[in-house]
Amino acid sequence: MINWDEFEHIHVIKKLKQILNSWWNIDVVFTDERGQLRGTDLKSFSFCNPAVSTFLSKDTSVASLAESVTKAMEDIRTSGNRYSIRKWETAGFDMAIIPISIENDFMGCVVALGFMKDRSQVSRISEIRERMAIFGASGDTIDKAIGKISFIDDQDREHFLELVELVAQEVVTLHLEITTRENRIKELNKELGSRYKYDNMIGKSKPMQTLYALLDKIKTADSTVLIQGENGTGKELIAKAIHYNSLRKEKPFIIQNCSAFNDNLLESELFGHVKGSFTGAIRDKKGLFEMADKGTFFLDEIGDTSPTMQVKLLRVLQEGTFIPVGAVESRRVDVRIIAATNRNLKEMVEAGTFREDLYYRLNVINLNVPSLRDRKEDIPLLAEYFLNKAQAANGAGPKKVLTKRGLEKLYDYAWPGNVRELQNEMERLIVLAGPETKITADMLSPKILELGDKTKVQGARLHGKLKDALEDLEREMIREGLRRTGWNKSKLAKELGISRAGLIMKVEKYGLDKRKMLK
Repeated sequence: MINWDEFEHIHVIKKLKQILNSWWNIDVVFTDERGQLRGTDLKSFSFCNPAVSTFLSKDTSVASLAESVTKAMEDIRTSGNRYSIRKWETAGFDMAIIPISIENDFMGCVVALGFMKDRSQVSRISEIRERMAIFGASGDTIDKAIGKISFIDDQDREHFLELVELVAQEVVTLHLEITTRENRIKELNKELGSRYKYDNMIGKSKPMQTLYALLDKIKTADSTVLIQGENGTGKELIAKAIHYNSLRKEKPFIIQNCSAFNDNLLESELFGHVKGSFTGAIRDKKGLFEMADKGTFFLDEIGDTSPTMQVKLLRVLQEGTFIPVGAVESRRVDVRIIAATNRNLKEMVEAGTFREDLYYRLNVINLNVPSLRDRKEDIPLLAEYFLNKAQAANGAGPKKVLTKRGLEKLYDYAWPGNVRELQNEMERLIVLAGPETKITADMLSPKILELGDKTKVQGARLHGKLKDALEDLEREMIREGLRRTGWNKSKLAKELGISRAGLIMKVEKYGLDKRKMLK
């Protein structure tokens, strides 16, 4: 079943409809396979052309439209044509019917209304006037409506139809995306039962299940672990889970962010110092390595350490010894190292900014933490958890829940700040919702509603030549798709309905090289 109510809110569809409105004063509606209007509340919907709103305000006209669309769909099935352009007898103007086809089944149509297919039809203007008058439209309304009737000649017709077809394609893409998402969640529910968390980590998605399985395997190991992932993905939570499920769980768990201090201060923090070793060293100080003895030391942002500090860290990993600042004798510790970074250490090694020997010492067990955009199935679980947590922190009250539309907006957003950004957004919503129990889409941050400046499909511009507008739309759809799929061209080509070679040519044409886009 298609969820027709969603399509009016989809950014790309709204942009395409704006283009059709702007260029030809054309209105777009959706119908199901029986020609019944779907996803359009006729009482509140604002049509571009008063003629369309005049006719669709009557039940008899809606029934007439359904009959015309049904006949058009039969013709399309029989002929194999992409579309049908025909006169809507009730109104007198033309309409274009584009089928919404999913797995070779016609699930409905996109119907573009309120135009004439060429100037030879100009004699029908008087017919539209008469019929609007019969339907009770005022003289001013009729004049305004007639002034908005466009003639779409041969030179523009193909571009016009491409835009309407793009609307149909977006409906199919969204439907398949939602269906796939829902099916995946159902499969996970069946396969995984109640296992939706590991310690304080939450998620049922495949990437998280893979991570849980690996964490299970290293429970009794004592090897060094390198955790790699973007900021906000929960690398510290993973480090804690490793420690508190290990044989060292009764011993200290020490955390140090390596980017928090300059070299001198960091060395003192890590290794300690002796009295008089520098100005202000009025007493001996035990370093974090010594405090972590027999336990686990989590070195966050290891990629930000200097070459000098990397040498000293390598000595601890290789020999288990270090020298406090100002001391002459080394000290020995038994510490398990867990390191984390949001940087690509392998690329840093190749660039000569990170020691190769230290990299291999750290990279005994490698954990890659998925970004939130790669585990969107987990958004409902995470959002509910953070909402409940924030509500508990802000005092008791009726439980607040996200509406379906609000949740869909969370799915659409790319979450550059990952789980941490989602947590902050849920805390914000609890505060702004006040006494409301339902959290609606319009309460979300503007950046989420707009899909973010860097990730939203901005659609075609509403001025200039139509060919340029279509290219703008194509460029932005490919740009957003590349980011969303992690530059998986095969996957994106399948989504867009084009060959992989064709997509590669378009990527080159629009200069959408990955390195340029990530700058």
